[in-house]
Amino acid sequence: MTEPVIYEVDGGVATITLNRPEGMNGLNIAAKEALLAAVTRAAEDTEVRAVVLTGSGRAFCVGQDLKEHVELLNSGSSDELFTTVEKHYNPIVSTLAGMPKPVIAAVNGVAAGAGASLAFACDLRIVAESAGFNLAFPGVALSCDTGASWTLPRLVGQAKAIELLYFPSTIPAADALGLGLATRVVPDADLAAEAAALAAKLASGPTLSYASIRQSVNFSATHDFDESLAYEGSKMNLTGASADHRRAVDAFLAKEKPVFEGR
Repeated sequence: MTEPVIYEVDGGVATITLNRPEGMNGLNIAAKEALLAAVTRAAEDTEVRAVVLTGSGRAFCVGQDLKEHVELLNSGSSDELFTTVEKHYNPIVSTLAGMPKPVIAAVNGVAAGAGASLAFACDLRIVAESAGFNLAFPGVALSCDTGASWTLPRLVGQAKAIELLYFPSTIPAADALGLGLATRVVPDADLAAEAAALAAKLASGPTLSYASIRQSVNFSATHDFDESLAYEGSKMNLTGASADHRRAVDAFLAKEKPVFEGR
């Protein structure tokens, strides 16, 4: 039986691949459980210093597997239907967005519904030219989930977020770049190499610094200016006492390139 999620580590980079290409990487229960296990593993592994999330086949992820969803509706399995947000989607995206290391979405095809939300929770989105995003939730009369209500307004602004959520249609890669949904758009054939090169660069960098920057930006989104300054200060003290900071200073004085160990 093919695994619904593939987890690979190479050179400090964990690549998590959604692997249900026949179903456009729709998230059934098995895939959600495997994805949660994979992001948790990546977050907790200190040898992993950058993460890439991608899909197999022609889609990144189309969100909830509607075939399984309809089966659960018809069978009256309300427990599985109405607990999946708390059991699966919330912990997946919280772990993805909160892990203390950079996360890249390599968007190889359409990212719809929860699939788009997963990409938005990553730090950077490298998007294939043929790919696109679709906030498909109202098309099936559902609210948004997997953090879209938090991430999307911060990427495009509140008014645009409401528009994209109310009137879902596929946003092509070029338009996504203009809106700020994509960090970079690349030819389809170059996506894997571009994402791998960026991840390798981040994995060789000062991981504690990246984590502290990530945490500071997220903290400031929901706190006032003075609280954010205080949090910044705590992270500056933390990174200022790190071995990587000392290496960077010593390398600067010696006019050499620093070699970081991620701590």
